[in-house]
Amino acid sequence: MIIIGEKINGSIPAVKTAIENRDAAFIADRAVKQTAAGAHFIDVCASTAPEYEVETLKWLIDVVQDVTDTPLCIDSPNPRVIEAVFKYANKPGMLNSISEEGDKCDVLLPLMAGNTWEVVGLTCNDRGIPNNLETKLDITKIMVEKADKYGITPDRIHIDPCVMALSTENNSMLNFAEEIRSIKALFPTIHVTGAISNISFGLPVRGLINKTAMAFAIQAGMDSAVMDPLNREMRETIFATYALLGQDKHCRKYSKAFRAGQIGSAGNK
Repeated sequence: MIIIGEKINGSIPAVKTAIENRDAAFIADRAVKQTAAGAHFIDVCASTAPEYEVETLKWLIDVVQDVTDTPLCIDSPNPRVIEAVFKYANKPGMLNSISEEGDKCDVLLPLMAGNTWEVVGLTCNDRGIPNNLETKLDITKIMVEKADKYGITPDRIHIDPCVMALSTENNSMLNFAEEIRSIKALFPTIHVTGAISNISFGLPVRGLINKTAMAFAIQAGMDSAVMDPLNREMRETIFATYALLGQDKHCRKYSKAFRAGQIGSAGNK
């Protein structure tokens, strides 16, 4: 599972306060801990007023890169902001995100030509998030075709089918699983990602829903996730699910994680 650490985002109240106070130590601590927990990318998202977003995002990038070599996932709803700070990254990472909204593909895909940057692609367009599989597949096809014009292969794309909240859409998990399988059938080497915690909005005991949904999503073929890598129960679910699906030979990764104290009771090795 490719883990995109989600804990440096200005929409989180504690991070918002740290950004306002330019508390570099707080941001650095979150970056280091996510790296230690196994994050493959560290998402950096300012979530601040538009006039301050470029400056703030550059500051976040600098702080994170000072303490870890983990590649960045540069995150903004405004492609021009990502374009402006792209040059400050020390190494190729991930752009978050393109979609069929506005000119996002036109702005961001050229930045990925001739390098190894990866990108998140949301299955939405100028009309919002579609509620049917066919439209989401059509959007995926369009983004893959546009990426191909810049030499960007499907294995550098992480498609996010935009899972809906179970509290408002009773078949949300069933639909999400079908979307994952269908996208993988079209493009076997593409990655499918998502913020799985979105499914539990409005429900009690959200962690229970989230970790169960993660198991279903992995079975369907999801191999990338925007998540909290420090969430022990979610990490345990990931290791256990791969073992149960026969995708962890002789349960070696599961056992190694136990010996390292990454799963099971703390200190129980």
